[in-house]
Amino acid sequence: MTAGPPMLVVGARGLLGSAVRRSAAARGLPVVAAQVDWAVPDVAARDLARAVDQVVALAGDGGWSVVWCAGAGVTASTDEALRAETDVMRAFVADMESRPAEHLARCTLFFASSAGGLYAGAADPPFTELSTPAPLAAYGRAKLLAEQIFSELSAGGVRVVLGRISNLYGPGQNLAKPQGLISQFCLAHHLARPIGIYVSLDTLRDYIYVDDCAELVLDVVARAASHEPGSAPVTKILASQSSVTIAAIIGVLRAIYKRKPQAVLAASPLGARQARDLRFRSVVWPDLDERPLTPLPVGIAVTGEDIGRSLRLRGPV
Repeated sequence: MTAGPPMLVVGARGLLGSAVRRSAAARGLPVVAAQVDWAVPDVAARDLARAVDQVVALAGDGGWSVVWCAGAGVTASTDEALRAETDVMRAFVADMESRPAEHLARCTLFFASSAGGLYAGAADPPFTELSTPAPLAAYGRAKLLAEQIFSELSAGGVRVVLGRISNLYGPGQNLAKPQGLISQFCLAHHLARPIGIYVSLDTLRDYIYVDDCAELVLDVVARAASHEPGSAPVTKILASQSSVTIAAIIGVLRAIYKRKPQAVLAASPLGARQARDLRFRSVVWPDLDERPLTPLPVGIAVTGEDIGRSLRLRGPV
């Protein structure tokens, strides 16, 4: 298979980053997986600069891309906890802006943002790229700020895509982080323990399987790479565009595991940061969304099998 433009994946060991790596390898795209010490912002910035050097060297006189999938924050994160991550992004952008213009003119950057975080307080779903973001929590505000930071690169010639992703799920999610309802349901099943639900069971969410999302990311990057250097940043929603209630997810789990999950409805301050209805519809490059997607029951079953395997190999989380 002929090699395509090399790609730097930031956050390559995470849920989306690892899927992007697999999909890129299947397409014959050389991948540089950034090795970053996130614990120390200055060190992280230097690690990222070295990773950029690697992908630029691989590209030679050709095009190259950066897919930023890294993100330590969750909905419950505080402004202070998110600030260090934002500082690293600023340092990355400053390093990119210091590079030769001809290098930037060959670059396409995709930033994995959060549709749920940005539109949590917005009105009139389904939300599109034309809807005005209205974050309810520090997490959403940090994602909106990150979009602004990465958008600055377009002035230097980089083609920038802001990918607002709906609820991502699938094998490989970090179970130690308090996120990923489907993964947490599957984990609770394997550990035979109850799971707390802090929102109404009729809450609507849009779930997209991680491998489907990774394929869409690569197609979005390829489309953006055909634009002129320095084009205006493009915002694109990446979602299944088919929503489901939490009650329906519980029904799918019951069908898979032949018993009802031990879901416990409970009050929590986190509930105020959650929207009741997060339906999405993309009006930007909609032709890219015309693809078969993994059915939710299949994706949940595969996710549960992966978690069960992980627990057997490593012991309880």
